[in-house]
Amino acid sequence: MNPVLIDLGYLRIYWYSVFVFLGLLVGGTVLYKEARRFDVPDNFITNMFFWTIPVSLIGARLYYVAFNLSYYLENPIDIIKVWEGGLAIHGGIIAGFLFIVSYCKKYSISSRYVIDFTVPALMIGQAIGRWGNFFNSEAHGGGTTVEYLKSLYVPNFVIEGMNINGFYYQPTFYYEFLWLLVGFILILLIRKYKYLKLGHLTSFYLLWAGCGRLVIESMRTDSLMFGSFKVAQVVSLTMIVFGIILFIISSRGTRFQNLYNDYENFRESK
Repeated sequence: MNPVLIDLGYLRIYWYSVFVFLGLLVGGTVLYKEARRFDVPDNFITNMFFWTIPVSLIGARLYYVAFNLSYYLENPIDIIKVWEGGLAIHGGIIAGFLFIVSYCKKYSISSRYVIDFTVPALMIGQAIGRWGNFFNSEAHGGGTTVEYLKSLYVPNFVIEGMNINGFYYQPTFYYEFLWLLVGFILILLIRKYKYLKLGHLTSFYLLWAGCGRLVIESMRTDSLMFGSFKVAQVVSLTMIVFGIILFIISSRGTRFQNLYNDYENFRESK
């Protein structure tokens, strides 16, 4: 695959950057729509979104650089070349969530509510962003055959895109895209449940994204490593544990307490 969409000589636009932008655009649209259900002022979300994005991108890049430190110490200028790939989503999520917590604390708004209605946007944004990996010929698994991929009903253009130097590889980016897309649809349905507790959407995201990445990462050949451990699998296991704990904590009380769809509670938390 050609990672460059437009090459003007003095300016190159990479497919990776395009899909990161599309993920932010669609995710941001979902975020605004969900926030308006709670009558959250647009300027609050705009400011949060404006600052969360660069913080998350910096976190994603620094996370990736940290686990490839020997290379970047020898090639420090490459640290800024994010358009060539090298953004670790877990680093972005951690940095983004920490910023949202501090941002909400500044304005005396419950970060639990904000994170809950942010995770649907995060999930669809992640799903779209995975296509950037496709054009960079990265985030793939081990070698396989065309027949096997066709048996999984993988689209032909994805199969051919996974033909790298004459060998076919598992499109693990595509598996994660589908997993996150299904999760996004489910989370939109779950949020309509009348007695949905505050924190349940976040716990669902942690469990769904964590379980999916835990399995898919086992197939990948370009994982970030810490010793003999795949970093993403360690983080995914941590997400699953936190998701279970958060679900148990959020489920306490009667069915009428701490409801996600109780907008009045959100306004009172300001």
